[in-house]
Amino acid sequence: MASAQSAPRAADGSPIRVIVAKPGLDGHDRGAKVVARALRDAGIEVIYTGLHQTPENIVRTAIQEDADVIGLSVLSGAHLTLFADVLSQLSAHNASDIVVFGGGIIPEDDIVELEQMGVAKIFTPGATTASIVEWVVDRVGAGL
Repeated sequence: MASAQSAPRAADGSPIRVIVAKPGLDGHDRGAKVVARALRDAGIEVIYTGLHQTPENIVRTAIQEDADVIGLSVLSGAHLTLFADVLSQLSAHNASDIVVFGGGIIPEDDIVELEQMGVAKIFTPGATTASIVEWVVDRVGAGL
């Protein structure tokens, strides 16, 4: 586990803060919990919102917690709608600077569409937790 001194930092010097959320009706949260734990073990501050969150609740939590990143786990097939709703809510709250990434069982064609709408990265089954942590740190870290 990373020590407080070696914890990854955001560009402003603060600890990187990630919201991990399960939007919609999908009740499978093992992957989200594994990712949340890997991020936490790397010294990143993680807030896991739990199951069945609305896009509005996810964005509200991200703003209240001063999050740098939102990670969404979607296995229900509603990924296009749910990601679009989260991005729309971020825009409506002038919080589009919060980076959105996700994971789940998402077809390749839909990944392209999600990236075009503003999702920064999609991790599919088989992605390692190390690659997710590395991506988050590279994307929002201070490079220290």
